Amino acid sequence: MLTVNGNSRYLVPAPAVGSILGGAELAALGEVVRSGESLSQGRWREAFEQAMREHVGSRYAMTVTSGTVAVALAVHLLDLAPGDEVIVTPQTFKATADPLLAHDVTVRFCDVEPDTLNVDVDSFESLITPRTRALILVHYGGRPARMDEIMRVARRHGVRVIEDCAHALGALYRGRRPGVLGDIGCFSFHSSKNITTLGEGGMLTFDDPEWAERLDRIRSNAADGVLIPSPLSAGPYEHSEPWMMWAGDSYEKECLRIRHPGSNATLSEAGAAVGLVQLERLGELAGRRRWIAGRLARTLAEVPQVRLADVPEDVLHPYHLFTFFVRPGQGVSRDEVIHALADAGVQVQVRYFPLHLRPEWRGRGHRLGECPVTERLWFHEQVTLPCYPSMTDGQVEHLVLALKSALTGRRDTGERGTSSYEEARA
Repeated sequence: MLTVNGNSRYLVPAPAVGSILGGAELAALGEVVRSGESLSQGRWREAFEQAMREHVGSRYAMTVTSGTVAVALAVHLLDLAPGDEVIVTPQTFKATADPLLAHDVTVRFCDVEPDTLNVDVDSFESLITPRTRALILVHYGGRPARMDEIMRVARRHGVRVIEDCAHALGALYRGRRPGVLGDIGCFSFHSSKNITTLGEGGMLTFDDPEWAERLDRIRSNAADGVLIPSPLSAGPYEHSEPWMMWAGDSYEKECLRIRHPGSNATLSEAGAAVGLVQLERLGELAGRRRWIAGRLARTLAEVPQVRLADVPEDVLHPYHLFTFFVRPGQGVSRDEVIHALADAGVQVQVRYFPLHLRPEWRGRGHRLGECPVTERLWFHEQVTLPCYPSMTDGQVEHLVLALKSALTGRRDTGERGTSSYEEARA
């Protein structure tokens, strides 16, 4: 890490923006502004949703304001009752599980596979009880979980599956896209993700028409209620004019109960327009990530002190995150590797702290030892390296050299020679 005028700056920082924005995105924004059309619920949102339906292969794709909101609304659509149980992965960002804090349900954290950090199928099945209603999983780092096996278990026990696809845009699993592998897919277009809708944004994908109707009401400031036809006439509003907003249909239904009060959760037209352009560029952006990941994987393959999961031929990995594991007792510890990389100017973020050990979940009775594989990997083995499309070739080579040095102690200059600060930022 360099210090310039008293400020610390990494040669290879963790990404602030996980995508690349340029002239095409600016042109799309200009078109939105010059159109004079509504900046909400217009043709750009419709076009972006249509493009996502075609990309994912789902019947419905509906935008919302963030990936967190997407997961929260997916949970709502499950109609959970007090005493129900939900199984969740602990190796993910907290937004995957935190919406369950608003529900009177029992949460069981499912341990992960030691190579992929995705939910372990056997652990998942062992946690199922007669009260289990759903599994919420993440495709960690973008690598799809073993969805065929997971769905066989889920269907056998009548369990719904929510896919957190925040990392997985651009992935393939046996010829299919995440987002249609379970019952509901939830995507994030946050600034750090594989594509962005101007910093925030989300999407839900699914095939159920009832869910589509309910979700469209909720995100558009209408209550999600259990409604029946009203026996009353329109009364004084029988001949209401169109400008008398909501007057004409106010007596058409009776509400038996409210499931959700509704919210303004619609993605802006500007965000949707940028998202549409970004989705068209996904192949280019994901291709750059895969190239960087390949360079890192070849480097790590030469180092016996680490292990790296193989990617099966029937999986296309978009590498939202690049993760490897330091083997304990092989001469170098995980923490020593991280400190050495930081000293070389590489910013490492170990993602993610086990959710069951966070205060909000400890407050619900979760404890150390609940997910031993997750805990061992996070505290002792796991390393997440920078891997994003705006990394320059110089930064990639600097990362490779720093990685070799951190793991082996050798100052190998490699193909490019010792990387200077300017080379790394070229």
